[in-house]
Amino acid sequence: NKRPSPTPVHHPPPPGLLKRGTRVRKKTGNMLSSALRIQLSAAKKAVTSTGLRAFCSKPATPAGSADPASSGANKNVKPSLSSIEERADEIIRHVHSRNHVFIHSVAGAPRVLIEALGRRAPCVRDVNVYQIHTEGPAPYVDPALKDSFRCNNYFIGKNTRKAVEQNNADYTPIFLSEIPLLFRRGLVPLDVALITVSPPDKHGFCSLGTSVDVSRAAVDTAKCVLAVINPNMPRTFGDSLIHINKIDEWMEVDEPLPELILKDPSPVERAIGQKISELVDDGATLQMGIGAIPDATLRCLTHHKHLGIHTEMFSDGVIDLVEKGIVDNSKKKVHPGRLVSGFLAGSKKLYDFVHDNPLIAMRDIAFTNDTSVIRKNPKVTAINSCIEIDLTGQVSADSIGTRFFSGVGGQIDFIRGAALVEDGKAIIALPSSTRKGETRIVPTLKEGAGVVTTRAHVHWVVTEYGAVNLFGKSVRERAALLTSIAHPDHQQELERQARERFGFL
Repeated sequence: NKRPSPTPVHHPPPPGLLKRGTRVRKKTGNMLSSALRIQLSAAKKAVTSTGLRAFCSKPATPAGSADPASSGANKNVKPSLSSIEERADEIIRHVHSRNHVFIHSVAGAPRVLIEALGRRAPCVRDVNVYQIHTEGPAPYVDPALKDSFRCNNYFIGKNTRKAVEQNNADYTPIFLSEIPLLFRRGLVPLDVALITVSPPDKHGFCSLGTSVDVSRAAVDTAKCVLAVINPNMPRTFGDSLIHINKIDEWMEVDEPLPELILKDPSPVERAIGQKISELVDDGATLQMGIGAIPDATLRCLTHHKHLGIHTEMFSDGVIDLVEKGIVDNSKKKVHPGRLVSGFLAGSKKLYDFVHDNPLIAMRDIAFTNDTSVIRKNPKVTAINSCIEIDLTGQVSADSIGTRFFSGVGGQIDFIRGAALVEDGKAIIALPSSTRKGETRIVPTLKEGAGVVTTRAHVHWVVTEYGAVNLFGKSVRERAALLTSIAHPDHQQELERQARERFGFL
């Protein structure tokens, strides 16, 4: 199932290109001829019982020494799983007590190095781990390792949610667009970045692939960059490229990327998607998240024309629209003709779609989510979801009462950006009720719930029962409008509570 690609000629890095534990800082003027020869050694036939293949990188051959690759030694190497772990453990020794460690986002999380980080626990204390959402294991939030690691989440994912809830990990509310500032301004001085990259090209450039987002700033500022080079990581363009000589230690691991397979939208989600699609104009620039409602919306856009995408993230739903010419990005002012995003997650089909595809521009999240950039595009239509909304329009998106659930993310970045655009539409979409039948349009937010999007920022709100525009409306008018799109089982009670609070509707 590997992506077809030309078979490279593999050689170890040229002498002096990599130094164990130190970053090589050489002028590129004399580097290119050497970089042309860079191809990583790989045991392509070595397959473990789990389907994982790996080649463990070695120190550069000293000048004047025989090159084991060219001499025929170590050919057809079939490393065992234990040798893979040994190499990962060797690399992760660059993490020391009281270090600040960043982990590559979403599908870019380097599983082998993360597991090695967990095994490093007996040797370190007070290591601070920073991340947004990651897929795969997170051993550093195990309560048994609390003396060794403390994880700080800028966005809470499934693998750390319980730890945050039990106070074994932290949550920092922050706009997604501002996370890079923490690294670049030295407010979070990163010692180590753990990343996954694509194999280098003939010039020595790897790619951050699926996740540029805040990872670009982390790689640029970390003192030490440790990488898994995975041939299944798609090579993307934009801000994603990193030269091999900027990576201090690496190992090649051939394993599939984590996949996010979405279920077919429910009837409620399809109804919401249909109502959102009716708000989308031809020539609009779309921002959407990953999930059932964005996917349902994209499925309803098959009769639109000249749509563009400038978003923080996207998934499989865009592929069909691009292939049909519905998304052509022709009306955009920022990167016209190209689909712009900070990260992506989805199926192998998506990863194959973005691989070596110049249509896709993966940019630093400080750029994609910059309101001054967003507002340059025409008819920006930002589609975001939430956990609940009160009758005045306050939106809670990161918490259920006092329980932190996700994060601030880029919701405000795009809600505000869309609102500043002529004919732009800032949309909050949600089912009218939970799976348990509780209303999600509430008189007041649950005690302890955080407001992510203020009542002043909210414009359009969409449920399966309709779409209403709160912009310029009084709190009394808002209460009436939101009640009208609540689930019918709850409308009478919402009206009663609104009258008690506002006098009449």
